[in-house]
Amino acid sequence: MKPQRRPDRPQFSSGPCAKRPGWSLANLEGALLGRSHRSGPAKGRLQEVLDRSRTLLRMPEDYRIAIVPASDTGAVEMALWSLLGERGVEVLAWESFGRGWLTDIETQLGITDLRPHTADYGELPDLSAVDFARDVVFTWNGTTSGVRVPGGQWIPDEREGLTLCDATSAVFAMEVPFEKLDVVTWSWQKVLGGEAGHGMLVLSPRAVERLERFTPPRPLPKIFRMTRGGQLIEGLFEAATINTPSMLAVEDAVDALRWVEEIGGVPTLIARSEANLASISKWVDAADWIDFLAGDPATRSCTSICLKIVDPWFTGLAEDERAAAAKKIGTLLDSEGVAFDIGSYKDAPPGLRVWGGATVENADIEALLPWLDWAWERVKQG
Repeated sequence: MKPQRRPDRPQFSSGPCAKRPGWSLANLEGALLGRSHRSGPAKGRLQEVLDRSRTLLRMPEDYRIAIVPASDTGAVEMALWSLLGERGVEVLAWESFGRGWLTDIETQLGITDLRPHTADYGELPDLSAVDFARDVVFTWNGTTSGVRVPGGQWIPDEREGLTLCDATSAVFAMEVPFEKLDVVTWSWQKVLGGEAGHGMLVLSPRAVERLERFTPPRPLPKIFRMTRGGQLIEGLFEAATINTPSMLAVEDAVDALRWVEEIGGVPTLIARSEANLASISKWVDAADWIDFLAGDPATRSCTSICLKIVDPWFTGLAEDERAAAAKKIGTLLDSEGVAFDIGSYKDAPPGLRVWGGATVENADIEALLPWLDWAWERVKQG
């Protein structure tokens, strides 16, 4: 029988993610629409995003922070194109986004002194094999595999190369030690539940020194340029964005950051996300048809929670039949208005992916779980 209780909010997408609890369009009435982003009030609002982000994330004071175009992807590409090439590069890739950065570094930047560290979906590469005398590029959390690195102890404090970290589905929901990272990127549409299209870029003093000393052996598009005449363009890190930002999206980001402050800061966000993972873990332990894609509990993401179907009936199907069956679960739940957009990523093994970030209420996760069992039984019985 169908479960009686439904989630109050069925938004479990892994990006764009659910808005914060209590959000409404009325929260954006103060947006500086029709104003130049160069005007004093608009720059003040952009600076508020930078300042609140810095404070909430307990970022070192000498780290620079900027709002950049094209979401997290733009921020990552900006760093790769501007910083890589001085020395050899280590790239960690265990899901689609890390593999995308590996492809870009190899085929677009043409870097030949390249050492990939790869693993299948659900696993991590051997972190002990990474050479930090070289530049290291990695994702903190694999959004499409549900696998995160187990903290930052594997990154040495003293290192010769730079560490470039795509932290888009980790920052604000996991402990991210900025002092071990030279470049950190993310976007508002993940843990903050903000609007898409804008990225955040953080640079350590070591990254700034590289930018000012090293000239990449490639032309840089305008939106990637962070130096002029061998000097950092300081305005980029003082709310003078490269291109025109959406002041409506900026207002939404400010609203989300103020909410984070009101509920207790990043520690509260981490606790909310971990509680969502704990609820799903308890359910998985009691179910016989599903398991985590991440085999090691220490590497299971608390945001992009990826699940694989292990029932013998399912595993005995042909590959295209497994994909169709998994998709049907999502379609059933969508048609019931219970869960939207919870299918696994297109390149990942067929299964489910439930966003457990801090904007998702634990009560909604708890209400969802019986519906997953219901939908599975419907699909299995045909």
